[in-house]
Amino acid sequence: MLPVDGNPHKSSAFICHPDGAADFAISHDGRYVFTAGGKERTFMKWKVNLHALDAAAFLGGEDLIPFYNLLDGGREGKFFRELEDYFYYVQLCSQGIKTLETRQVSTHIPLEEIPSVMRAIGFYPSEEEIEEMINEVKFSQYADTGEEVTKINLEDFIKLYINHRPALGLSMKTIQRAFQILGYDNKEGDKVIDRGDFLSLLQCRGEQMTEDELAECLITLLGRRPRKEGSEVDTYPPTGAAALTEEEIPAEITAEIFVADILGLPIAEPEKKEQKEKEESLIYKGPES
Repeated sequence: MLPVDGNPHKSSAFICHPDGAADFAISHDGRYVFTAGGKERTFMKWKVNLHALDAAAFLGGEDLIPFYNLLDGGREGKFFRELEDYFYYVQLCSQGIKTLETRQVSTHIPLEEIPSVMRAIGFYPSEEEIEEMINEVKFSQYADTGEEVTKINLEDFIKLYINHRPALGLSMKTIQRAFQILGYDNKEGDKVIDRGDFLSLLQCRGEQMTEDELAECLITLLGRRPRKEGSEVDTYPPTGAAALTEEEIPAEITAEIFVADILGLPIAEPEKKEQKEKEESLIYKGPES
């Protein structure tokens, strides 16, 4: 049902061909859909029931109810309350935390603050994903009004989060696989990445980070602020990756060290050894994970 807004009750999905549908066509009266498979050479005729979709959308709830139900704990859960707190904290920051002026109460935040709130609730989008999210909101009304949107309210932010968050979260197995590809076996037989290679990869591969950006991120994660030479006053942001000492980043980094010591995320271990291959321990999906 258009417009597509991410409400799961407004759409239906079916697996009609194991290798995907090579083509499809709709009958002239809209009552049937015909799909043609690929290698398996099958042809299917599907009956369309629009009333069933209307009923599903109605029973799913109106306005934001379907989206609240997709959040961990729903509208009354801890996750929503924390999201609300982060959202309004960003409002305070945009006006200035130490300002003495009368607060301008608003229900919106600037678009450039979207990444901050996303990361605060446990979703860490890449720079490309951030650009896609901001552009999605910025040009959402351009066809109708000819103007760009510059801010977003909490309701639209929830829709944006639900439509862009990872479906399965981040698993330890995924990170370990990356270390197997990028790393090497040390003397103990563990897959590790050399500290120098680790810093170089972040600056030279994929969405490249500058030295200052890398240093700022790592120092923030490690909870350290460098001091000016000969001064007791903390300075921030850092001046470069050289500000990080060998004591804070080990010479050899394992997947476990990267997750627990650098990212600061909990690693859930299975209770029994025989469950290890069956369970992929999710590192972080939200505040309650």
